[in-house]
Amino acid sequence: MDTSQDRLLTVEYLAGKLNVSPRYLSDMLRSQTGQNAQQHIHDKLIEKAKEYLTTTNLSVSEIAYQLGFEYSQSFNKLFKKKTSQTPMEFKQTFN
Repeated sequence: MDTSQDRLLTVEYLAGKLNVSPRYLSDMLRSQTGQNAQQHIHDKLIEKAKEYLTTTNLSVSEIAYQLGFEYSQSFNKLFKKKTSQTPMEFKQTFN
């Protein structure tokens, strides 16, 4: 995942890079994995967030920004939805 960009990865962006339509990309991923493209993006974001939370001293807001979130609240909400923990709760389990 390219975390150097200033925005979140989108299905449209990835589909464009692959020269396919966003719908085709999502449909193909769903047929192969059971998850659509957006679900894959969210899973990768959470994977990267966990890496940052366990291996750096970055704040949750800094991590949210690194991952392309404009608002850290959006990152917190997605993280909690996917892991049933806030980013801080997750980080504290490693300290």
